[in-house]
Amino acid sequence: MKTTLKTIAAALIMVTSLSSFASEKANPLKDVESSMILNTYLEAVTVGSIDLNKFLFADDFQYSNVNNNDRAGKKEYIKYLKANKGMQYDCESSYQILSQDGKVCVAKAIMAFDNFTRVDYITLNQGKDGWKVSKVETTYP
Repeated sequence: MKTTLKTIAAALIMVTSLSSFASEKANPLKDVESSMILNTYLEAVTVGSIDLNKFLFADDFQYSNVNNNDRAGKKEYIKYLKANKGMQYDCESSYQILSQDGKVCVAKAIMAFDNFTRVDYITLNQGKDGWKVSKVETTYP
C-alpha cells in the first residue's frame, strides 16, 4: 500500500512538473508593486540588465527624447537595451513617485552623471498582467 501511494505521488509530481515546463515562463513582475517596476526599469537602463524586459514594457510602450525628438516603440527600445546589455552607466540614480492613483503611476527617475543629468518621466499602468511601463519621456535639464 505504501509503495502504491509513493508511486502515485511520484507520478503526480512528474506530470505537474512536466506541464509547468511546457507552458510559457510566468511573469515574475505580475504581482509586484510599482516601486519594483521602477527599480527594474532603472536596472535595465543604468546597468544593462535585460532579463525582465519582455515583462517590463506594455505592448503600446512609447519612448521619446524631448531634447532631440527621438521616438521609439517597444520593439525598438528593447532592441536598444539589448545592444547595451551589461553596459553600466557611471551615475547616481534614484526615482520618486510623483503620483499614483488607482491603476496609473507617474514617476521621475534621475540619473546624475559627472557633467550632466538625465531625467526620465515614467508612466506605469496596471492591468491584468500587473504594472507595466507604458511611456518614458527623457530630458536633459
